[in-house]
This record gives sequence, structure tokens and C-alpha cells, in this order.
Amino acid sequence: MENLAQIILLLAVAVAVVVTFQRLHVPTSLGYLLVGVILGPHTVGPTVYVPEFEVLAEFGVVFLLFTIGLNFSLPQLHALRHQVLGLGTGQVLFTTLAVSVVVWLAGLPVAAAFVIGAVFAQSSTTIIGSLLTEQGEENSHHGRLGLAMSVFQDVTAVPFLVVIPVLGMSVAASALAGALGLALVKALFAFALVFFVGRWLLRPTFHFIAERQSSEVFTLAVLLVALLASWTTNSFGLSLAFGAFLAGMMLGETEFRHQVESSIRPFRDVLLGLFFIGIGMRFDPASVPPIWHWALLGAGLILLSKTLIVVAMMRRKGIDALVSWRAGLLLAVGGEFGLALIAIALDSNVIDMELGQIAMTSVLLAMVVGAVLIRFNLVIARWLSGIREDTLSGLPEGLPGEPGSQVVIGGYGRVGHTIAVLLKSSGVPFVVFDTDPARVSQGRADGHMVSYGDISDPELLSAIRVEQAALVVITIDHASKALGTVAYLRNACPQVPVIARARDLESSSRLMDAGATHAYPEALEASLRLGAAALRILHMPTDDIDELVQGVRDWEYKPILEER
Repeated sequence: MENLAQIILLLAVAVAVVVTFQRLHVPTSLGYLLVGVILGPHTVGPTVYVPEFEVLAEFGVVFLLFTIGLNFSLPQLHALRHQVLGLGTGQVLFTTLAVSVVVWLAGLPVAAAFVIGAVFAQSSTTIIGSLLTEQGEENSHHGRLGLAMSVFQDVTAVPFLVVIPVLGMSVAASALAGALGLALVKALFAFALVFFVGRWLLRPTFHFIAERQSSEVFTLAVLLVALLASWTTNSFGLSLAFGAFLAGMMLGETEFRHQVESSIRPFRDVLLGLFFIGIGMRFDPASVPPIWHWALLGAGLILLSKTLIVVAMMRRKGIDALVSWRAGLLLAVGGEFGLALIAIALDSNVIDMELGQIAMTSVLLAMVVGAVLIRFNLVIARWLSGIREDTLSGLPEGLPGEPGSQVVIGGYGRVGHTIAVLLKSSGVPFVVFDTDPARVSQGRADGHMVSYGDISDPELLSAIRVEQAALVVITIDHASKALGTVAYLRNACPQVPVIARARDLESSSRLMDAGATHAYPEALEASLRLGAAALRILHMPTDDIDELVQGVRDWEYKPILEER
């Protein structure tokens, strides 16, 4: 355990910095970057060097792309195909071309100018995805467009991984075209393999695993699928993250999507932190003074070129000004994939060390400033588009069919099913979660939005952004889980009303003490309905029956109300 002391130091500094950044409402990704600078080899003080961290950090990006894939299933990408594919390709091509021409006119060789253009065209899916999730904008129109385009950037970056080393070898154009064609064939084959295997095996496999009712086996299966898909694409010479994204897309079409996301989230967040720490360790503050003016110009070129190009393309597509500016500000951020391209270019001798340091510093500055632009994208976009604040209330922010501003039901037994029928008949949007795969299948057959998931899992509740729900209804037949869920909801999102099913008056009292707005005991309510039916058969007036039933209900609930 020779590295144990370094690991403890790394964790201690990370906890201190991230907590501080959270209290200041600064993106935690920037906090991890600062941790890397503090513990890196280029600053005064202790240096942490654990070679295994680089491997682990790479899987942070893998799991991030996996969770993003869950939110971009094939039907959703097909719906966005005219916007995302055209816009994504255009953004990368036009930014690469524009930046390459500018730096070529500044005196760089053609090959080096092309590399800088490719580096500056990249945006950080990691930062965009993380900040949108923190801000609750991942399902907004601009959020989904920006995320989809940034993910498409990661796909289009694959040819750059082939082109840049070839530029260093100065081979003929025919060899370059052959290498690019081979990379494209590999990508198409990997997509087809993951697609067909996923369609045939993933849903029945996870249905079988869910029947075991074991959360640890379910988590292991999620990890296996993500890593197996990554290994598949990597074996074809493509990126690990590309395979994870494809696997996420396949699972995004199943009823297990939300539980899969909650299972992978702890691994993703920790490993993403390591990834940003690794980036911070590459930064050399001592090299900045001689090149600071070039780095500032480079960062400005990154931010301005991508923002203006994205806005121009979106406006040409007919997308409104506010969404266009917000998406442009999202994509302005510098990208970690650009840092990887810089490293490849340095190793291939396409650029020298000084130019590499300028490019790296520019990207890091653009990541920091870009994160601020993402945080305040609404305010900045409103100012740039000239739309006043009082006109925003009518603009749709979320997409239909996503959890948020609707009813969340925990459990699809007889009670949950009845509530779902009533809500659907009333036109109220809702989503149901149950841990029984048979009930989930039945619910979907009934035409209801039922997904596999444990309503008592805080990670699941966080993944579906339960704080945006209009109401939570707990109908699960498990007293301790129901009690824990109500208590968690009351602490995490006290503004959301919670009603729960209870077996008896004692259970009702506990649930209401835990924070439930209402908790109806089944035995009492069933007895009251039975008694009311008997009185109707005996021809008692309806008003008298209602008064009697309400009197008994008030009398029975009196002990609970007095305790509260």
C-alpha cells in the first residue's frame, strides 16, 4: 500500500475544495481542476502520482457517455436527426475550417493550423452534461440540442484521431483517405454490432436480472454492459466512450432506463472527478506568463467562433433566437477531447511544445469561462437575443414524457394501478416505478408509463428529479420502505406533497409523522366504503350517508390529528 498516503491526501484535498465550491455555487468540475493543479507536479507543495488514476479517470468519461446515451435513444435521435446531425457536422466542420484559416493567416503551417482548428472545435460533453444536470436543464430544448451536438462531436472526433498522426508522417493523400475510410467502416460495424446485440439481448437480460430482486446484481449487470460495449469499440480501434454511448442508447429504449442511471451514477461522479483532477495536473502555471496573451486570444477564439457559428446555423434552421443563443453558449466551452488531440499532435510532432502549451492553456481557460457561460446561459442569451424576462413564462422548457411537473407513483399494484387509471382518465401526466418486472410489463401493456425502479432509492429519485414533481404517491406494500421514502422526500424536497397508502391507523400515524401530507389506512377506508354501500341498499339518503361516513372518518382519525 505504498500509494495509500497519496490517495488519502488526494481525497482530503478533493473533499475540502469541492465542498467549498459547492458552498460558493461554483461548478464542481472546476473544483476538481483546481485539485489537480494543487497536487500536480508543476506547483509548490505535495505531489500526488498514482499511475492507476489515469486508467480510472478515463472510465469517468465512459460512464458519462453511457448515461448521456440513456437520454438519447434511437427514437429520440431520429426525431432530432434533421437538427442534430446537420448542425453537429456543420459545427465541427465550420469551426475547424474557420479557426484553421485564422491561425494559418497568423503564420502557422497548414498541418499545425488544422490541428488547432480541430482542437478548438471540441466542446466538453462532461462539463455540459454535468452542469445541465445540476441546473435541471438536461431536458430543455437548448439542453438536449447542445448535449446531442456535443455527443456528436465526440463521434466526429474519431477521424481526427486518425488524421493527426498521419499528418505527422507526411504520407500521400491516398493513404490518408484509406485510413479515414477504414475508421468509418469500423465505426459503422461497431454500431451495427452493439445495435443488434442490444436489441436482442438487453431487454430480456435485464428482465431476468430484475426478477432476482437484487440491487447489487443489477448494478453489476449495468457495469458489465457498459464496459463490454466499451471494450467492443476499443477493440476496433475506436474510443471506449463511443461504445458506452451506444450501449446507453440501447438501454434508453427499455423500461429499465431510470434504474440503470441511478445504479451507474455513483461510479460516474467519482470517476469524473478523477478525470478532471488528471487534467488539472497537466497544467503548468509557470508556462503561462510568457504566453498569456496568446492563450487569451486562443480562448476568445474558441468561445466566439463556436458560439457565433452555432447560433448562425440554428437561426438558419428556423430555431428561435433564445434557444439558439443558449445552445451556442453551451457549446462554447473548451473540450477535454481537444486536450487529447493536443497530446496526440505533440507525440506525432505535428506541433511543437510551445504551441502545444498555448493550445492547452487556451482550452483550459475556455473550459473555465465556458462553465460560467453555461451557468448563466439564460441571462446572457436573454440579453443577446433582446428577449425580456417577462416574456419567458410562455416558453416551454421541458419535453413531454419526461419526469418533472407531473405525478410520480411508487408501486404498480392494485392501488397504484387504480390511481394510474384515474390520472390517465383525468389527463394528468404521471410516471410509475415498480421493482416487479411482471408488473412493469403489465403496466406498459395497459398503456401506462411504468418503468423499472425502486422508489425508495435516493439515487433513482435524484435521477428523475423528483423535486420537480407535482405530487408523489407511495403505494408500495412495504411499511419500512414507504416510511423511509416519505422521510427522504420530506427532507430532500419539502415543497412536493406526498400521499401514501397505509395498512392501518398505526401505519398512517407513522407515515404522517414522517412527513406525508395524507396517509390513508386501507382497512378503515375499505370498511367505510362497505358501510356506505350497505346504507345505500337500505335506501338511506346520500347526503345522510356522506355525513355519517365523514363523522366516522373524523372520529377514527382524531387520535392521529391530536398527536400531530
